[in-house]
Amino acid sequence: MELRIGIIGIGNIGSAHAGAIYNGQVKGAVLSALCDISEKRVRELEKTYKDVPIYKDYIKMLDSGLVNAVIIATPHYLHPEMAEAAIERGINTLTEKPVGVYTKGILPLCKKAEEKGVLFAIMLNQRTNKLFSVAKEIIEDGKIGKILSSHYEVTNWYRTEEYYQSANWRGSWRGEGGGVLINQAPHNLDLWCWLCGVPKRVKSVCREGAYHNIEVEDDAIIYAEYENGAKGTFITSTGIENGKNRLEIIGEKGKILLEGGRLTLSEGEAITTYLDEEYNGHLNILNNFASAIRKEAELISPAVCGLDSLRVSNGAYLSSWKGDWVDLPLNEDEFLSYLQRKIENGKQICLEGKDSDTCGTYLSRWGTSW
Repeated sequence: MELRIGIIGIGNIGSAHAGAIYNGQVKGAVLSALCDISEKRVRELEKTYKDVPIYKDYIKMLDSGLVNAVIIATPHYLHPEMAEAAIERGINTLTEKPVGVYTKGILPLCKKAEEKGVLFAIMLNQRTNKLFSVAKEIIEDGKIGKILSSHYEVTNWYRTEEYYQSANWRGSWRGEGGGVLINQAPHNLDLWCWLCGVPKRVKSVCREGAYHNIEVEDDAIIYAEYENGAKGTFITSTGIENGKNRLEIIGEKGKILLEGGRLTLSEGEAITTYLDEEYNGHLNILNNFASAIRKEAELISPAVCGLDSLRVSNGAYLSSWKGDWVDLPLNEDEFLSYLQRKIENGKQICLEGKDSDTCGTYLSRWGTSW
């Protein structure tokens, strides 16, 4: 089966996916269509991809018959509605993270994909990192026993003021739907939930515009409690130039430490060390998506997995806004009510304004940065 992939949204990451597929880096897949609303970008794409049809209307692309799979790489709010349009047409769908800005409506969309017999996946590329895969195996094998606590500090998502000015949807509730928790840290929230489980309740402090001239949070601390009595903390920021990426998971029989490109497993007096390996998580997910469509592999990151990190980030926002604990799964209508107020009190963002530069290749900042 030839996989004919179309891409909606050809910004930084969309252009990288386009280049990878076009250059034959995804087995059995061809780049069959592209879509972007920017006139300037369409003209650029016409020069680079002379043999690939280019659309400004994604519905026309989906109805063209040219694609049997689609990648969605647009601003966050658009992910669910575009995914739904593709799934309704029986098109396999891979969305960039997050799966949406809020949890309401996502689970029914995942179920609809099952009913239609198509795959619905999310780009959780850091799941393919060797060290996190090893950590998952260690936990599932019971080597550290029941998890008692976890601490994840990922403060090396540093972003400059220019980054937030690079596209007019960034840094606002209307355009982005949140800050570091919804844009950069979903990868880490996903890994935290993947390894330690989803908390039963969270309490957080999300500081909006702490380091940048933006509406949304660029600094957040989450305290989590789990059904089995375990505790956890999650700290992240885009405002610290010399931040760190450190995850410690303590169990009844041992502990795991991931830091500096190595995993250290301590079991009593025995210590085992695993070293990181070079990898391209985006290509790994793209190739896994293609293999899963051919029924040669299981999906590494089904879209339903994106709900776990989204529940935590939505819960963290609601907790910070209310100044209280929030139980998970959260009250979705209450969250939407608060979010709507943030949008109404924020800047008016037009998604058809300033263009961001395209890069055409994968940047190191999109992988695991130690």
